[in-house]
Amino acid sequence: MNILLFLAGLAALIVGANLLVRGASKLALSFGISPLVVGLTIVAFGTSAPEMAVSVGAVLNGQGDVAVGNVVGSNIFNVLFILGLSALITPLVVNIQLIRQEVPIMIGASLLALALGLDRRISWLDGAVLFGLLIAYTVFLIVQSRRETQAAQDEYAEEVKPAEKGAWDASLPAQIALVVAGLVALVVGSEWLVTAAVAFARALGVSDLVIGLTIVSAGTSMPEVAASITAAIKGERDIAVGNVVGSNTFNILGSLGLAGIVAGADGIALAPALLAFDIWVMLAVALACLPVFLTGREIARWEGGVFVAYYVAYVTYLILAAQQHEALGAFSTAMLSFVVPITVVTLVVATIRKSSP
Repeated sequence: MNILLFLAGLAALIVGANLLVRGASKLALSFGISPLVVGLTIVAFGTSAPEMAVSVGAVLNGQGDVAVGNVVGSNIFNVLFILGLSALITPLVVNIQLIRQEVPIMIGASLLALALGLDRRISWLDGAVLFGLLIAYTVFLIVQSRRETQAAQDEYAEEVKPAEKGAWDASLPAQIALVVAGLVALVVGSEWLVTAAVAFARALGVSDLVIGLTIVSAGTSMPEVAASITAAIKGERDIAVGNVVGSNTFNILGSLGLAGIVAGADGIALAPALLAFDIWVMLAVALACLPVFLTGREIARWEGGVFVAYYVAYVTYLILAAQQHEALGAFSTAMLSFVVPITVVTLVVATIRKSSP
């Protein structure tokens, strides 16, 4: 029953996100908002809506570890697995704006989340700061989009199209109904997913945090998986990258911020394991984007393979640690002594070669 509940919740989240994006996008276009702004804001928010719904639902159910683990795990999954898999399909072009602006903002949001969590709690005030920054970031994107080139406008116009005249979703009531239906599906789906995830954790003897970092985070990232891989296959490779980077920023500022606000005066207690390891992995993954993106302004297939391999290694570590397996020590030593240093040296050499005349 728990497996069926989890799958039903995941399906409801994906359907809800799609309905929300479709309704909100067409509603915004009906009011004359440009496709670029819709793509940068509503679509990015829509793909992050499952993370927000699950994190808020987990807080309301008293499962703070699931709420925070979902955000941290989703950001790690987005970069290592989704970007890695997309790059394996086709090398991904990285827009210069991502390198100069969006990746530094993502890194800044990750650093802020770490700083706010050093007292082992995301308070109501911390959540308000994060969510306030999300509003400011969204306003900034809208203002900035007015200066974008026609090529950028046309690119997003292909992704976000207004409703055709005479179509059933061309009317204002239908668009509002899509938004409402999407929100309802997100709320119901998050409730089912969190309930099933907590049951999994208890049945498997692992913590809520580990379930949040793995099963729940991968499940709520399915819209990003679909969006990025579809964009990569269609050749819209910068949208594939931009979707992941934008969603990571929205996850921290929006999902974690709103969860902190909903938690109220008590805030969300952060597990020691999260502060000691996982949140640092999230920051390291964000920082790793800069040298990878700078190597010729593209993510090569071999870099995508490295990303996917690191995600497998990360999940393997979580499983070994949760079970206190005897192989944990040897695995950790091998990763820290050999794999990570070799990867760092390879990225540094590749960066120097690409930047040299």
